[in-house]
Amino acid sequence: MTDFDLGPALLFCPADRPDRFEKAAARADAVILDLEDAVSPADKPAARRALAEHPLDPATTIVRLNPAGTDDFAADLAALASTDYRSVMLAKAESAAEVDRIGDRFRVIALCETARGVLAAPDIAAHPAVAALMWGAEDLVASLGGTASRDADGRYRPLALHARSSVLLAAGANGRAAIDSVYLDIADLDGLAAEVHDAAASGFAATACIHPGQVATIRSGYAPNEIEIAAAEAVLAAAENAGGVFRFEGKMVDEPVLRHARSVLRRSGLARP
Repeated sequence: MTDFDLGPALLFCPADRPDRFEKAAARADAVILDLEDAVSPADKPAARRALAEHPLDPATTIVRLNPAGTDDFAADLAALASTDYRSVMLAKAESAAEVDRIGDRFRVIALCETARGVLAAPDIAAHPAVAALMWGAEDLVASLGGTASRDADGRYRPLALHARSSVLLAAGANGRAAIDSVYLDIADLDGLAAEVHDAAASGFAATACIHPGQVATIRSGYAPNEIEIAAAEAVLAAAENAGGVFRFEGKMVDEPVLRHARSVLRRSGLARP
């Protein structure tokens, strides 16, 4: 898996609300300035002007574009020409050919949020301009004529879980990062925490969010606790004096277990080679 250098908490911010730009950037690891669903059609021209008039740090800013092939997509790219932003998120990405339309100046996060997009995720992830894949539950279900991605208990339906896993596998198979979808129930931090913990354990590099109040929970979910760090350090230390498969604290240890331990230390900032 390639390193994802933006941090675990990615906060969406409507691009037509420049009054929120600095606050969003200060509270999250990276901000996603949204030109798509968060902005009404009438306000999109003003949102594009705001990109240039209220610049943020390009290193920690992503601009979400409208879907490829739309008039708004072309206008988005034209607006970016007057900025220093080089990381973009392509909404409703459905093919590698759509990524080609962005050009070679940008690092692309492909948002696979339709049935076509999820099925095309392996080809999209293989595109050299793509740095990460993200999936989206609500647009996916809408693209199929459905009405809800979650059941009455708030858990993802099997369809959404399948799409989530498919995008994660496509990203991992091509050495790209995977970004987990937003959690819409802003007040349910316990539910968010459980989902983020699962995302980190499964191999996602980051989780997108829609409210600054969710950032701390996401950061905490991706950060290993002291017990996990100590266990990872201990097993890696034991491996230095062992050859091949060995037994440690009653459990068999082989290379996959050591890779898990290295991943824990990478997330904690204590990476070992």
